[in-house]
Amino acid sequence: MFLLYHDYPLLERNTFGIDVKAKSFLSFSDAEGLIQFYQSNPEYRNVAHLIVGRGSNLLFLHDVDELVLSSDVAGIEILREDKETVWVEAGAGIDWDEFVAFCVGNGWGGVENLSLIPGKVGAAPVQNIGAYGVEVGSVIREVHGVDLQTLQEKSFTREMCQFSYRNSIFKQEWKGCYVVTSVVFELNKKPEFQLDYGDVAAEVERLGKVSHSTIRRAVIAIREHKLPDPEIIGNAGSFFKNPVVDKEIAHSLKAKYPDVPLYQAGTGKVKIAAAWLIEKAGWKGKRVGRAGVHDRQALVLVNHGGATGQEIFDLSEQIRTDVKNKFAIQLEREVNVIG
Repeated sequence: MFLLYHDYPLLERNTFGIDVKAKSFLSFSDAEGLIQFYQSNPEYRNVAHLIVGRGSNLLFLHDVDELVLSSDVAGIEILREDKETVWVEAGAGIDWDEFVAFCVGNGWGGVENLSLIPGKVGAAPVQNIGAYGVEVGSVIREVHGVDLQTLQEKSFTREMCQFSYRNSIFKQEWKGCYVVTSVVFELNKKPEFQLDYGDVAAEVERLGKVSHSTIRRAVIAIREHKLPDPEIIGNAGSFFKNPVVDKEIAHSLKAKYPDVPLYQAGTGKVKIAAAWLIEKAGWKGKRVGRAGVHDRQALVLVNHGGATGQEIFDLSEQIRTDVKNKFAIQLEREVNVIG
């Protein structure tokens, strides 16, 4: 099934709260609906498109001329299970945190560290979302969707997805060519806890005995303390990626700034906390017109009310310039800029 709208407002479809419209907006509830739309409306085959879920990782600079696609596939199904693992297929349109709550409630581990990340299930593999030492790519087994070039259903295994830090094949060679309709996760039934990142271990200890449930509660508490609620103030979570540099560069920075947070990121590579770089460059809590940097988390840019996407983008460019001038490190945006 599909529904097509024109001059569709996107204010509620992006967590920055940017007031823009889509020239055409398509909602579909299954792969067959998406395929049927293109088959019955061939004039749209050559129209550029943009895939939007909750819009929690987007910054719109102006109205959207592209056809906006919304994968609103629902449903959760257990595909297989044994004593140690369970394979669960979730529709792309399901709210991500609702899916995490469902898994934790059933005693399935693997996604509890990813609690309270905004967005839909369908966006998880595209962005390879991650938090507190866990990336979703580690628990994904398959990604199902539609190849927009052939209008055929196509599946990707975990290996085919080419997951890396905040990246996947869907942001590279398959960008704009593939729409996710569901994701299959392999979750564990036996406790395997990831506690050695940030304040998770301390918060879990405060809450009680370690479990998938207490880890979820701990992550939610930490995120609610550090990150603003998009329902209250517009934002898209972490605006920048944590830069990954050669260990020599990181050690040189550490020698000059002993308090810089560093994390191993593979052989010869080190990840630097972007929030620290932004704060040290003097941007934490700073406001420029209607846009600003959050006062508790420097990674988060916020819309104080009525800001345009261009205002927020310009602010991000000022931050990147200052960080580059001070530390000789180029920040890369995690948020996708549209326009």
